[in-house]
Amino acid sequence: MHFETNQYTYMTFSKNCLFVIIFSFLSLRPFCQTTISGTVTELKGGTLPGANVYLQGTFDGISTNAEGKFSFKTSKTGMFFLVVEFMGYEPFSKEIELKGHPIKLDVRLKEAFNRLNAVTITAGTFEAGDKKQSVVLSSLDMVTTAGAMGDVYGALQSLPGTSTNGESGRLFVKGGDSEESHTFIDGSLVYAPYSSSAPNMAVRGRFNPFMFKGTIFSTGGYSAEYGQALSSVLLLSTNDIPAKEQLDFSVMSIGAEMDGTKLWKTGALTGSLSYNNLQPYMNLVSQNYSWVKAPEAGSGALSIRQKTGKSGLLKAYCSFDNSRFAVMQEDLDQEKFIEYALKNDNYFANASWKSNLGTKWTVASGASFTRNTDNVDFEKIKFTMRLQGTHLKTVFSNLISEKMTLKFGAELFSKNYCQKYDTSSGYVANDFSNNTFSGFAEAEIYASAKFVARIGWRIEYSDYLKQGNISPRISAAYKLNATSQFSMAYGWFYQTPADEYLLFTHSLQYERADHYTFSFQSSKDDRTFRAEFYYKDYSGLVKTNSEPIYMPSRYSNDGDGYARGLDIFWRDKKSIRHGDYWVSYSFIDTRRDYKNYPCEAIPTFVSKHNFSVVYKHWFGGWRSLAGINFKYSSPRYFNNPNTSEFNNARTLPYRSLDVSWSFLYKQNIIFFGAVSNILGFRQEFGNRYANERGADNMFKSAAIVPRSGRFYIVACFITLTRKGDTNQLDKIE
Repeated sequence: MHFETNQYTYMTFSKNCLFVIIFSFLSLRPFCQTTISGTVTELKGGTLPGANVYLQGTFDGISTNAEGKFSFKTSKTGMFFLVVEFMGYEPFSKEIELKGHPIKLDVRLKEAFNRLNAVTITAGTFEAGDKKQSVVLSSLDMVTTAGAMGDVYGALQSLPGTSTNGESGRLFVKGGDSEESHTFIDGSLVYAPYSSSAPNMAVRGRFNPFMFKGTIFSTGGYSAEYGQALSSVLLLSTNDIPAKEQLDFSVMSIGAEMDGTKLWKTGALTGSLSYNNLQPYMNLVSQNYSWVKAPEAGSGALSIRQKTGKSGLLKAYCSFDNSRFAVMQEDLDQEKFIEYALKNDNYFANASWKSNLGTKWTVASGASFTRNTDNVDFEKIKFTMRLQGTHLKTVFSNLISEKMTLKFGAELFSKNYCQKYDTSSGYVANDFSNNTFSGFAEAEIYASAKFVARIGWRIEYSDYLKQGNISPRISAAYKLNATSQFSMAYGWFYQTPADEYLLFTHSLQYERADHYTFSFQSSKDDRTFRAEFYYKDYSGLVKTNSEPIYMPSRYSNDGDGYARGLDIFWRDKKSIRHGDYWVSYSFIDTRRDYKNYPCEAIPTFVSKHNFSVVYKHWFGGWRSLAGINFKYSSPRYFNNPNTSEFNNARTLPYRSLDVSWSFLYKQNIIFFGAVSNILGFRQEFGNRYANERGADNMFKSAAIVPRSGRFYIVACFITLTRKGDTNQLDKIE
């Protein structure tokens, strides 16, 4: 009994001791807390307030204050990971040991990579559409510029890097001839993008600008995906599946047009017909030429859009264009007027398909076909020029990682060109066919969100010239801050010689231009500034001598040249309420020794200074959009054979003030009017000369002038939809 009592007392004492020990241990835990403190900054030293700092797997942590500092206590012990997170930056993690001693850390976070916010390469490129943040002009801007008269190529001449040639209407970019600029629709080449006209009369683009959702105008240093263009490429992307069915009517002072769209669940069909006849217009407005038959044209187009699978989209487009006119032109050698009559038939077809192949791969295939025929009658000569071309292309892209994309592909350019002369003394025909096989590969690598580089190679082989070339291309951009960046581009660019040379020889080599481009761009608050310096080194340009044109020995690749200049662009959509304007300026210094030039000289198509101001304003009370465009180009040089110095004569400066007005009469009815060169500036584009000297031992000359001093157009645009709430205000020029 005594033993049991002692045992009970001992057990009670033991329990009390254990309780005291446990209580003492628990009461000591607060005194074993660890204090963790420090500062969170970015790599450049700026503080990051609001960053989350915590121990992984626990609820212990805090956010940084306004100075980026933090401090908190934890009773945890042992090994833990301290994590620091802040939106837009890569998370920080470090293993630390908690044993009651204070821990102080200075954490520097690295900005996280996000391709949407990363730097983009802008050297030599103006992009319209929604694909890049570096957009300078929208798709709407391309077709609402006064003076363009609904012509994409006319609108592009308000951008820096271009020279206005009033007697041509084509694109002349950074000292390059118009033949050095090529147009691609959905990735496929357009062999004949311009309308046909008489010598020294301006042409227009063949395609309705309403059909394009995006435009990339690259004035140099472009991707290895595109070749056979020495100076520039114009990349046009057609519309996807439209949002609604509608019927559009356009009645103009020069013709009429009708467009209709039909939708189904996975696709759409759009068709258009147009007819233009300038005879009524020319009866009212005086002309600088005597027209036997005023320009008349009819055209039509059909477009199909069809979804394929979960991510694919098939586009198909075909068009025809038939035009004709006849005009009297002076024969300076015979001192009489002769009739120049032209009939043009153009057929174009284009198809493209793009789809995802899994999560990392995409494929884009395209094909185009062009057949363009000019039939010309003048004096007792019938001349026919026929161009038939096909382009096939497939491109694969692989998103290797968030920071690297690989793109590669292959393509075939196939062309047949023919000229025929039917004269009283006989019939002459010449033609040639050329197939150019090309392959390319290009990697776009983001070293960080601030620096990106694009490195590529392109290889080509011509079975007609029996030779190939390899072209390296590299471009890069560095982001200075959220609004500004530098870009550069370098590359070799090759192009086969002009068709009229290859008709008589296959011994020529590729012409070449090396591009060096450096640009700065800053965009903030709807204001954009851009400055670009470039240098182009030409080699292998075709030269001709005095031998007959049919002699192969007449042609050589002994020509060369250079072009260098500065382009400035400023766009402001913020400063003027309801107003939008941009200013373009280009300076160019260039010389060439090519064609029949006896020495190096400034080419006839180049103006040293080009200046343009475009302004648009929305008048809400008047429901109207007004536009004005002033363009100036300094005098160009041309050759006067009556003087001893080559290419020393100068044209008049080019000046034009163009205005347009759009009035929203009803929600679906718009009235439109425009006048080009409203102030009537005198415009002459040099002189043309007789081939032989006259009795006074001089070459007779005549000034090259536009068709008329001004051009007027009035139109009405009507849109029919089920709700009646749609109009063409975003489409009119």
